[in-house]
Amino acid sequence: MKTTELRAKDVAGIEAEIKALQKAHFSLRMQKATQQLSNTSTLRTTRRAIARAKTILAQKQAAH
Repeated sequence: MKTTELRAKDVAGIEAEIKALQKAHFSLRMQKATQQLSNTSTLRTTRRAIARAKTILAQKQAAH
């Protein structure tokens, strides 16, 4: 998800997005552990998307 899309969401929407990304990241980690993950770069992109969402969430909460 792009940063502009995240910034357009409210706090609850961003928190839901973070939760969904964390579930996806967990699933990818399990696939990697069982040798089923072919494209390991998705772990990196998912981890960075979580960090991006958390940063925007912190910025929104600090603004209030």
